Amino acid sequence: MNTKKHILDLSVAQVRELSAGYVEIHLRAADGKMPEMLPGQFVQVRVDGSPETFLRRPISVNLLTRTGAEGGACCDATGNDGAADELWLLVHAVGDGTRALARLQAGDTLNIVGPLGNGFTLPAEGADARPLLVGGGVGTAPLLFLGQELAARGVRPTFLLGGRREADIMQLEHFRRFGDVALTTEDGSAGERGFVTQHSLWRDAAYTQIYTCGPKLMMVNVARMARERGIPCEVSLENMMACGLGACLCCVENTVDGHVCVCTEGPVFDAKRLNIDH
Repeated sequence: MNTKKHILDLSVAQVRELSAGYVEIHLRAADGKMPEMLPGQFVQVRVDGSPETFLRRPISVNLLTRTGAEGGACCDATGNDGAADELWLLVHAVGDGTRALARLQAGDTLNIVGPLGNGFTLPAEGADARPLLVGGGVGTAPLLFLGQELAARGVRPTFLLGGRREADIMQLEHFRRFGDVALTTEDGSAGERGFVTQHSLWRDAAYTQIYTCGPKLMMVNVARMARERGIPCEVSLENMMACGLGACLCCVENTVDGHVCVCTEGPVFDAKRLNIDH
């Protein structure tokens, strides 16, 4: 499933602050075309202007867009008319490196390596699919791109997104372009009160596939619920990474097949491969 890897200097087209500590970075290539990328893959971003940051930061591909007739970026599925021309990254500024990325401005240059890793398994075009995409926190980022690609195949997904409070759930206007959206917040400020695993839509067992990304405990519980219902489940892990190429062994995960590097074997895994009961 791996696509060809590139080292690219991309131009920052826009930086949008979505909520306190969260920014959406829009990047463009010099030739106007991004390389092929798959939902669930990630890029390794070089952090300039941060003397304390020596390693690249792994960031999920949030979205690929194409420019509309009037020059504005839109969220149409890339399959409509060829190559995408913008790459979006959702960054949570929690350390020196990500805070430096959040300070980027339009016109700056960002160097990336990617796309890296393996992505989500997509249903065949025309398949009778009813997927449920479950995300929490910044883990919702790759699910937006996945939803875009599902929509391009004629599949309307259901998104189940959770956060501590309403402000923690971002990009809702884009999620709603591609599917139906259900929300949970721990304080009850949006959607149903509680965690994503407590939402009432779990009473519906008709989903054909579950995809999840977010905090580890959330993903473990989602995978268990999928297993109990006999629904296939894919999990996108967010292990700490350094090289992103399988050389440093920083992101190793203990699976039923032994220890594997998440950056090369994943980050997306069939939940059956993971030791979710340990």
